[in-house]
Amino acid sequence: MKRISSVEAWRELLEKSNEQPFLLFKFSMTCVSSLSAKKELQSLETELPIYMVVVQMDRPVSNVIETDLGVKHESPQLLILKDGKGIWQATHYKIKKKLLQDAINTYI
Repeated sequence: MKRISSVEAWRELLEKSNEQPFLLFKFSMTCVSSLSAKKELQSLETELPIYMVVVQMDRPVSNVIETDLGVKHESPQLLILKDGKGIWQATHYKIKKKLLQDAINTYI
């Protein structure tokens, strides 16, 4: 899981999603459901790249993501990005390995 810590890095990834879909995880260091979601995500077996935004440290990036995608910010939040768009999302305790695998199989 690679951390996105700049708006420039985010915009590059968004552009690259036209060629390679990826998972984007918004993580809060102070939220119990974020820790649970992170464990679920780490147990996921996928070849898709996974990127993380730590909302307390990278709030400007998180805000730009919300604006660029038109997807309301929540934390924890997991999105599948493809072709410059957020095509699927889950939040809080809905971030579960099985649900994620099903979404990847359906949308990618």
